[in-house]
Amino acid sequence: MGKSFWTAALKTPALREALGKSVRELEHTDVHVGFGVSPDIDAFPDGEVFAQLIGAGFQPFELWKAVVLRWLTSIQPAQIPVDSWRETVEWVRDNPEPLARVVQNANTALASNQRHGLIVFDALDRTSNDWGIMDGIVRDLMRVVLWLKSYPRLHAKVFLREDQSDRTITDFPDASKLLATKAELTWASHDLHGLLWHTLCNATEDDGNRFRELYQKVIGATPRFDNGVWFVAEDVKRESVKQRELFEALAGPWMGRDRRRGVPYIWAVSHLADGRGRTSPRSFLAAIRQAAEDSLEKYPEHEQPLHYESIKRGVQKASEIRVAEMAEDYPWVPGVMDPLRGLSVPCVFEIVEERWKNHFPSGLSGLSDQRLPPQHAERGWAGVRSDLERLGIFETMKDSRVNLPDLYRVGFGLGRRGGVKPVK
Repeated sequence: MGKSFWTAALKTPALREALGKSVRELEHTDVHVGFGVSPDIDAFPDGEVFAQLIGAGFQPFELWKAVVLRWLTSIQPAQIPVDSWRETVEWVRDNPEPLARVVQNANTALASNQRHGLIVFDALDRTSNDWGIMDGIVRDLMRVVLWLKSYPRLHAKVFLREDQSDRTITDFPDASKLLATKAELTWASHDLHGLLWHTLCNATEDDGNRFRELYQKVIGATPRFDNGVWFVAEDVKRESVKQRELFEALAGPWMGRDRRRGVPYIWAVSHLADGRGRTSPRSFLAAIRQAAEDSLEKYPEHEQPLHYESIKRGVQKASEIRVAEMAEDYPWVPGVMDPLRGLSVPCVFEIVEERWKNHFPSGLSGLSDQRLPPQHAERGWAGVRSDLERLGIFETMKDSRVNLPDLYRVGFGLGRRGGVKPVK
């Protein structure tokens, strides 16, 4: 979670400077995007160009080397063809020795200036609509990353979706050298609460003043101000008594009239987690924002800014947003979830399968033409269930029944006794 955020942060000089205070290497690093969400045809080919060049017989390994080559000539100028990607890729294929000199010269130039070069790759699911082709593209990118490891001043970072990294993209010699540096982008509950207070303390004008006054009242000191940014204390970034007290100042001690309904500090994050227990920053902040607006409208006399009923409606809003995001990343998901609308969970899988069979009398053929369809469609509906579990939409209980976390259950319109009401 946060792949594109980190890509944007790394390529933005001001943010990179701020990050450099924690990661000193970034103070001496020039960053370039080798593939990303925002098109940049001079820096990297888009999905259609990838498809055309691969169809013409070029290997993804050659395409990625061409992307690296164009980046390196911006570090140490060299004469290469850049009128089209086909010309650049052909040059890479036909000139292995000159290519090696370009790479070596760029590494030497960075070393002489006491700097490093970093190329970042993101949004790789946009390179192809076919899982098999995309696997080849990502696998060859990993081989290029391994190739760059021979040059101490040149570095690459690849952001992958979990369903991509779980596939056979590292089945080549020495891939273990890459896997040894793998890191997972996960957000713990205390990370999310720390992010919330960093955001609130940096609000503008009177809003920021009020939040910083509340912060000082609870913590006993104001946030640290440095270069135009307010920084919260370490205690506020991790699970601590102070972090809990801060959220209690916003939302009160209970999710109802007494302790039986739960604690808002825990409830807000846990009800926004997917089936694998992960909560995204976007979902959490969206829920808090909606809860604040709903509280102001419906409970203006409430003692705290966030009413517990409004926090529940905040979960509804966050669920709507997350479902829309899932539809964008995995277009086949809404198709298999719509037939389940109105169903109550947890339930046995046979009930889910029956609904699917009634809605798709011809089987899974209708999903196969989607962009990156279910990975395990060849296993039938059991394969679709497996894919939904991997995405965190389904979770299997100890008694084998199917359940959905509120993050998806609410947005996809499924019910649960005593749970947050689904979106109509």
